[in-house]
Amino acid sequence: QVRLVESGGGMVQAGGSLRLSCAASGRILSSYAMGWFRQAPGKAREFVVTIAWSGGRTVYADSVKGRFTVSKDDAKNTVYLQMNSLKPEDTALYFCALTNVFPTRQVEEYPYWGQGTQVTVSS
Repeated sequence: QVRLVESGGGMVQAGGSLRLSCAASGRILSSYAMGWFRQAPGKAREFVVTIAWSGGRTVYADSVKGRFTVSKDDAKNTVYLQMNSLKPEDTALYFCALTNVFPTRQVEEYPYWGQGTQVTVSS
């Protein structure tokens, strides 16, 4: 059984930074990849970035490229999302999710999800 727990969300002013964490437990295979998604009220869940569990290759959404950085700590089975230069349009509930497909931006290809952490950016 895989369990994902996000943390690190909060409220920040535009231009500020936040770092999200996703702690994974259970049977994590080296072929897996971790994705970050976000969902604003009334909108569909949106792909943000994915990172391969082995090797650390990454794929970013164009909307966050150059502002967000994903990384992982293998010893802690934790993936981080460093978010800089935040904009009000980054406001959303952020989820981490695990898949055995890399790279993929498709929500339906991620069978394991965390509960989400709220990020609010004020103007």
